[in-house]
Amino acid sequence: MSRIAKNSITIPKETTCNFDNSILVAKGKMGELSININPLFKVDLSEDKISVLPKNEKDKKNPIWGTTRAHIANLIQGVSKGFSKTLEMNGTGYRATMSGTKLKLQLGYSHDIDYEIPKEIKVEVSKQNTIKLSGSNKEKLGAVAANIRSFRKPEPFKGKGIKYDNEFIFRKEGKKK
Repeated sequence: MSRIAKNSITIPKETTCNFDNSILVAKGKMGELSININPLFKVDLSEDKISVLPKNEKDKKNPIWGTTRAHIANLIQGVSKGFSKTLEMNGTGYRATMSGTKLKLQLGYSHDIDYEIPKEIKVEVSKQNTIKLSGSNKEKLGAVAANIRSFRKPEPFKGKGIKYDNEFIFRKEGKKK
């Protein structure tokens, strides 16, 4: 039985939620998002709380119950506060610049990489080697951050590459004589 799914989700004051035909729609100051709810579960909306309840008693052991509750919690946090990720670039000559809706990356290749940013994601390049991504959809934000990181993953010997700001790169020792 899921321990996470039993907990109710608190709705912030400026956020409104509607549940209709197994679709939950949330509106807040960061925008509007919707999610399809699995037909095995029902969503109970009260004034300031949301609870996810299984329709049958046997579905209390289904792991999708906790996953559904986590998706709804991410949806509500996304429309009220939003999410953000920070990427750091380590390496000689590695830099990033924004030009319109494209992120231009110089990562030591013979060519520059132009990455088209989706419209739901906001990008800030404060320093040349720091990229801050923010948005209301946690799934899309993580996918964009992973795509940018995949252009030059950090290597274990010198630590060059693109890494998350809280990521630890395990360093290996070089060749010995």
